[in-house]
Amino acid sequence: MVNKIVISVIIIFLIVSLTFAFSMSPTKDIKNTVINQKQKQKPVILITVDSLMSQSIQQAIQEKKAPAFSFLMKNGQFYPEAISSYPTMSVAIDSTLLTGTYADQHKIPGLIWFKKDENRIISYGSGISEIWSLGVKNVAYDGIVNLNKEHLSKNVQTIHEELSKDNIQSASINGLLYRGTFHHQLNVPKLISAMGLLPSKIDTNGPSLLSLGTLSQYNPNNDRQKFAWKSMGVNNQFTVNELKFLIKHNKLPAFTLAYLPDADKDLHKKGPEYIEPIEKADQYLQELLNSYSTWEEAIEQVIWIVHGDSSQSKIMKDKNTSLIDLNDILKNYTFWESKKKNSEIAIAINERMAYINLIKENIEISKIIETLKKDNRIGFIAWKEGGTNYVISPQSDKNFTFSPNGTYKDLYNQSWKLDGDHSILDLEIDNQGLIKYGDYPDALARLNGALHSHEGQFIIVDAKPNFEFIEKHSHNHAGGGAHGSLHKVDSLVPLIIAGTHEKPEYNRLVDIKKWIIKLTK
Repeated sequence: MVNKIVISVIIIFLIVSLTFAFSMSPTKDIKNTVINQKQKQKPVILITVDSLMSQSIQQAIQEKKAPAFSFLMKNGQFYPEAISSYPTMSVAIDSTLLTGTYADQHKIPGLIWFKKDENRIISYGSGISEIWSLGVKNVAYDGIVNLNKEHLSKNVQTIHEELSKDNIQSASINGLLYRGTFHHQLNVPKLISAMGLLPSKIDTNGPSLLSLGTLSQYNPNNDRQKFAWKSMGVNNQFTVNELKFLIKHNKLPAFTLAYLPDADKDLHKKGPEYIEPIEKADQYLQELLNSYSTWEEAIEQVIWIVHGDSSQSKIMKDKNTSLIDLNDILKNYTFWESKKKNSEIAIAINERMAYINLIKENIEISKIIETLKKDNRIGFIAWKEGGTNYVISPQSDKNFTFSPNGTYKDLYNQSWKLDGDHSILDLEIDNQGLIKYGDYPDALARLNGALHSHEGQFIIVDAKPNFEFIEKHSHNHAGGGAHGSLHKVDSLVPLIIAGTHEKPEYNRLVDIKKWIIKLTK
């Protein structure tokens, strides 16, 4: 979901029409950066392509419009159905990718969530109306500072932190989650700091090499190009130029994460069947492979991992049908708004899933659940009581409960206690007690993660394919594409590996951290 963390800042630029009225941040000197080139293993480059989908890749290859994807797949491994995190929104997925945990441990519940101890909704960037309602300054500071510094749990370690313990260096290029052990200073453009949105300089901790758009970059040519101003440098071309610069100067560390965000915006607008963003992503991959004398040499010298973060569901064009308005469904309750007192519930929309947080303790959760259950566009409704998770559906008269550490096991060697109508989450259980997943991949671990991701009492609602949740201020994608849900249509993404025969233990993004650490040692 392209650049939503910095979109609040971009809005200010559009309003005042002073795009070029501030100075770029100073370029870091790569010459003085010491990179250990005597690595035991080949360097690893992990490229996250926002909203990359397997069907689109295969269609583009069939039409001979994706030679780089085709080359990597033919000369490597291709897994079309790797499982994402939940909710299937960028920051929650990035947190899972970097920490190897789900949201119950990394504590980033989604792009938007309610923070009980501060009585406010956290947003890392979304639609214009949401940003204004929550305060541009709050959204900018949460996305640029608090996400890494405060909100990502200190009880988990990122790939960068884990590698640093063994003196293994790493890099992050336009990764929105980047926490590491090396001190860095982000230099905020003068217009933004002058308007009081962010301080002029931000101290943060990241990997040994940290590039984050115009806030922190190495390639001096990125200062002088028009694309540097697009989304403050958080765009494909900026990312590729930074990575090519590291390759050219022989400064690739053991591990580099590079983020290609551009496809998400077009796919949200035109829908998941639109393949032009895949063609463009392929062109950027070609640029990277062309940094070597041949593409064969590229995969001899480097391990390349290319993956999507989430897929998208086509949202029907008719807004009256496709958009599930939670303000309307729950109109008998008072909703949280900034500086508003006596609110009863706070709604945090993550496109095709939403958190409904109960602010007042005297609200009967059962009444809200029964109201929600009347809408057949909702796939399931979930909540927790103590250590037990409850799930119901408009399509079933029964409940389903589950919790970790029971007598049933799934394909990922996770054990569960189960009771009730497990068909609500499309589970199959064989005679040996083995759980098999259907429409909701790795459903129990991912849903359990979201249900225990933050403090307070809340309900999760998850939409069927083709539908999306909205509230008063949220942006919608009617006629286009959206994600966020637990359903496989949002959750299954491609994983391409070239330059090694190794692979993660399971085809899940949550398993990639452990695998990468093994590759770099």
